[in-house]
Amino acid sequence: MTIEDHLDTRPSDQELRRLLSGTTPEPSFAHLARMSDDTGLFEHARGPIPKRWHGYCVDDVTRGLIVVCREPEPSEQLVRLAEIYLAFLLHAQDRERGFHNRMGLDRVWHDEPETGEWWGRGVWALGTAANRGPTPWIRAVALERFDDGAKLRAGLGPQSRLNHAMAYAALGAAEVAEAHPGHPAALSLLADAAVTIGRPGSDPAWPWPEPRLEYGDAALPEALIAAGQHVGDEALLRDGLALLEWLLALSTREGHLSPTPAGGWSLGDPRPAYHQQPIEAAAYADACARAYAVTRDRKWLTGVRMSIDWFLGVNDSGIPLIDEATGGGYDGLGLDWRNPNQGAESTIALISTLQHARWLERIPTVAA
Repeated sequence: MTIEDHLDTRPSDQELRRLLSGTTPEPSFAHLARMSDDTGLFEHARGPIPKRWHGYCVDDVTRGLIVVCREPEPSEQLVRLAEIYLAFLLHAQDRERGFHNRMGLDRVWHDEPETGEWWGRGVWALGTAANRGPTPWIRAVALERFDDGAKLRAGLGPQSRLNHAMAYAALGAAEVAEAHPGHPAALSLLADAAVTIGRPGSDPAWPWPEPRLEYGDAALPEALIAAGQHVGDEALLRDGLALLEWLLALSTREGHLSPTPAGGWSLGDPRPAYHQQPIEAAAYADACARAYAVTRDRKWLTGVRMSIDWFLGVNDSGIPLIDEATGGGYDGLGLDWRNPNQGAESTIALISTLQHARWLERIPTVAA
């Protein structure tokens, strides 16, 4: 009998009722700690057990640093994880070329530094740590290295998506601009990201700046919203909000979130579509939370709530993507199954989304 025989099944009605009643679970960092060691954060897992032999990647370490820094009252364990993750990023960063992405269990880099999407995520994480890091020394070092990373720009490469790399970097710049208004490198990066991403197209059926939806797409309008806010461009802010509204409407089905699958989606493709990834729900939660913070328009709270509920089983398959016993998040959603593995990306997406639930549940007019 394999692990799929144990875990890759539909949840019981009792499990669904328990998850959908009462309050949203508090984010747990137990599985994040399980996936971490004194070097960084393991990328993959077999069920909840880390696959150490796959090593580490900057993509996931950045995600880990972001959610730890978002905690309002981090424990000593989380502060220690923040230091480990930041040290990993310092090791990964090349001031002239960008970031390495993949390190083996032997602690040797298996690639050359580039300014691909992991550069964007690295800048995002450094900006977040510079603004919200749990200690003064974390904030100071992160700001110094943000400045180094922000001087670069996304580059073409075999695995690089310029729009997404610049969007992620812009989210880090927005964090720095929040803590240090008028910061030159942050404002320059925000402005350049807006140009790279582009404005909505003229076709109302497809205003998206790319020919196909991929993964983590909600970061693009979120970056435009952040850029419009911090550089004082009202038209840019409106464009970002309009693009997010279109994307959210496209990804809403029968009142619940039905995000882009791992293979991407474009007009004419079937809906709902699978294999759906937790990173999508987390990106919608982040973008809609920012849209609400900027506009105070309560319609954006619906997007945050749908993102949370997607993990709790209000999705196209009616299957929860949270393992409350381990604190992990399942890696993906199929038609009538969930991927049993609890990797770093999916677990951090769960944590990030549940972090938004804390303030959302304090707003009594939002339907649960």
